[in-house]
Amino acid sequence: MTPMKVALILPAYNEELTIEATVRAFHAALPEAAIWVVNNRSSDATESIARTTLSSLGCLGGVLNESRKGKGNAVRRAFLEINADLYVLADADLTYPADRVRDLLAPVLEGRADMVVGDRHSAGHYAAENKRALHGIGNRLVRSLVNGLFNAELADIMSGYRVFSRRFVKNYPILVEGFEIETDMTLHALDKRYRIIEIPIEYKDRPEGSVSKLNTFSDGARVLFVIMQILRYYKPFVFFGWLSILFFLAGLMAAVPVIQDWIQYQYIRHVPLAILATGLEIVAASMFGVGLVLDSIVYQKRLDNERQILNFPVA
Repeated sequence: MTPMKVALILPAYNEELTIEATVRAFHAALPEAAIWVVNNRSSDATESIARTTLSSLGCLGGVLNESRKGKGNAVRRAFLEINADLYVLADADLTYPADRVRDLLAPVLEGRADMVVGDRHSAGHYAAENKRALHGIGNRLVRSLVNGLFNAELADIMSGYRVFSRRFVKNYPILVEGFEIETDMTLHALDKRYRIIEIPIEYKDRPEGSVSKLNTFSDGARVLFVIMQILRYYKPFVFFGWLSILFFLAGLMAAVPVIQDWIQYQYIRHVPLAILATGLEIVAASMFGVGLVLDSIVYQKRLDNERQILNFPVA
């Protein structure tokens, strides 16, 4: 039987302090894997250190350069360029335990999962190590929304430590560009009914001198945007249905004086309010119709995806 090809992908942006140690740790834990460092417009020595380290270890893989900034772009480059049977994705900042990689690989190897996620939350490691309170709040907001919409019980929506089957990788269209890539992966897996397994892992904050690329406020705004996108793209009837209700209620409020005029005088004195109420109710009906149409389109896309997966070669 032909051995399974494993590709380990490390997106890296200005990680000169940690890239060597990360590569060495994963090579020690999984020496048969091809290690690919995706250099994402680094302005420091990340690329040269990665090349030197990979060469000195003599391991398979190499360095890919992605000129478009953003983790989503880096992962997209790797998924396009690299052919393997199993894909491991991790950060290049020493926050994830390399010695747990075989635990994450096992469910995919055994055919029990299409995506395995290193869960930082269940054992409390992320809460203990994370020094950015608003990031924890954002995590919880997105997790609650996703679990509620998809009737799931996932603990870590945004973990960057994951293992994928080839079927998942080659049927996953990456349209996001930044750090929302992990959330997008989870949404795609839930929406298209891929099997997800979470395995609790240890997590530690970046080492001294290594700086996070996340910004609390800009990434907080991005989290809110992701929440809106989740509803708009994956549950359009919910999104536009709620908008329809809001416009309907606003129209009713605007119509109260108009209705009172008609009851009392059989004549409408508040003409501007009557026009506003009519317009709001028309918008409400339009939003409801848009939600129905888009919900039907999303359903058809799911059918097309199921056919695509059924026709995808197993090996």
